[in-house]
Amino acid sequence: MISGTPSPHLLDEILRTVTRRYQVPEMPVPSGPVGEASPAERLAIAIEQARRAVVHGKVPDGSLKRRFADALADMVREAIHPDSGDPAFQAMVLRHRAAPVREFASLSARAEGDRRVVLAAVNAVAHPNRQQRMAPGWQREALADLHASAASASWSALRGIAQRLVGSPDNEDDAPVAPGLARLLDNPALQRLQRIEALGADQLVRRYVSLWDRVGPRPGSATALAQGVSAQQRGAGAEALAAQALHAMARRLNEAEGDDAPYRVVTSLRVPASIPASHERAKTEWDVVLLRRASPIDGLPAWDVCLLVEVKASVDAATTDFPRLLRGIRLLAHATDDAAYAFESRQGTVCLQGASLGALSASEAELRRTVLYCCDARAETAPRLLGAASRMQLLSADESLAFASHLAASEHADARELEPLWHSLLESERWKTVLNQYATLHQVRGLMVHTEDLHGAIDQATLNQAVGNG
Repeated sequence: MISGTPSPHLLDEILRTVTRRYQVPEMPVPSGPVGEASPAERLAIAIEQARRAVVHGKVPDGSLKRRFADALADMVREAIHPDSGDPAFQAMVLRHRAAPVREFASLSARAEGDRRVVLAAVNAVAHPNRQQRMAPGWQREALADLHASAASASWSALRGIAQRLVGSPDNEDDAPVAPGLARLLDNPALQRLQRIEALGADQLVRRYVSLWDRVGPRPGSATALAQGVSAQQRGAGAEALAAQALHAMARRLNEAEGDDAPYRVVTSLRVPASIPASHERAKTEWDVVLLRRASPIDGLPAWDVCLLVEVKASVDAATTDFPRLLRGIRLLAHATDDAAYAFESRQGTVCLQGASLGALSASEAELRRTVLYCCDARAETAPRLLGAASRMQLLSADESLAFASHLAASEHADARELEPLWHSLLESERWKTVLNQYATLHQVRGLMVHTEDLHGAIDQATLNQAVGNG
């Protein structure tokens, strides 16, 4: 319960006793014998030991630095292995080594915007509706070919057709077409798309594209869209299960209160813009929320926040979400004590007391009393000690890419080349998230419960209370 609102023993007991099946040890522990720990596990252990030294005002010793560099070197070797390695990392290494690949990657990053610009320019002169109003003939056919080339991303063919049209004396009397074609040919977006098309013939670029194809479906592809729909369906199912658990909790709490029934559950609670703080990058919609009736405000029902629940269909998603959740808590805490705020939800508008919101805190102890991550996924037998984001930040550092480039070129590579990353890890704000990655994992997993376990804790707490009252 949030400070400043009634704290029923039953709710406290549920949150205190619910099984936390996703929890990880306070210190990272390898999944097998220490001597057989994976490079990622060894890295996570070294980083957490370094963090603890820094927290206690100590300087991590040289042996820890060497263990970090050796583990990172082994992780790079593992990732660059041609058969069992990481294709995303191998693509980054290829981009680091080859100028044509760097140019291709740079141009590709803005290709979608360039494509829209060129399609708009083509439609201005060759839209099918415009073609239908033209007399049959070679010009109409050429404009149809121009439009088809744009639709199929055949940029060199498009330029050739546009140049033939511009050079035709038949266009001199067609005021809209000639200037439009000239602008199209001079457009830098078309030039960049043609350059991408030309670079696509380069052997290293083809290798780069094939590596990314191994990572997963391209954005916007049918497969990617299907995966997105499937993920949305899984998320909706997980949210429904969490809402059921919170409704069961509210029923038990209301039964314990007698006839008053002060508790209710709302879903998709959206934070109003009237709260006086920045909403940027903060969580502004809460999946499931337990509310308790407060004193009416101007004769209207008002509510206090008891429990904020976020739902994740996968275990790892909560760690990625956590910084946004913390910003969301701090946003709510900026509410003015004597104000009331209208929040929209699937159940309609609810009026929340500012004092209840202002009592929220992002401290670790308070989060355990006011926030849950709900998940319906199985707990891993061996949790990943080094998070995916931290792993990729380490691998994509310039030092790691240079080290991998030496390996790819069959050149000598010394793990000491990676030691500058150690100093960045300890001193740079940019690396703070990586330094704290296991501590964050430990905290997040402590907030995460399985929906079945939440139901079990509700039933057990109810039974305990009945026995105590008997």
